[in-house]
Amino acid sequence: MNLLLRVLLSAIAVVILSKILPGVGVDSYVTAIIVAVVLGLLNFIVKPILVILTLPVTIITLGLFLLIVNACIILLANYFVDGFSVSNIWWAIIFSLLLSLFQSILFSFLKKDK
Repeated sequence: MNLLLRVLLSAIAVVILSKILPGVGVDSYVTAIIVAVVLGLLNFIVKPILVILTLPVTIITLGLFLLIVNACIILLANYFVDGFSVSNIWWAIIFSLLLSLFQSILFSFLKKDK
């Protein structure tokens, strides 16, 4: 149940960001849910491989190259999902930063008080 809520909250964040950012577009709410699922899968499968392959550059740039890795994940989702568009890498970087911010805010509501 928690996974389903996370996907739906991510989809809400994608829709909000597509309304705010002019370089990002989502056709429908169903597309936003698909984008959230694809981003989750890409972050789970592809991102660790990219992080390991780019580790020397990431160390030299003190971790800032991870912004580029995140933007590449967003652009891969753009490639795989019809109805989701990101115009260039700069919008992908901004989208990635804001998506992380929105997700951290939205996911904080899911944490249970212990």
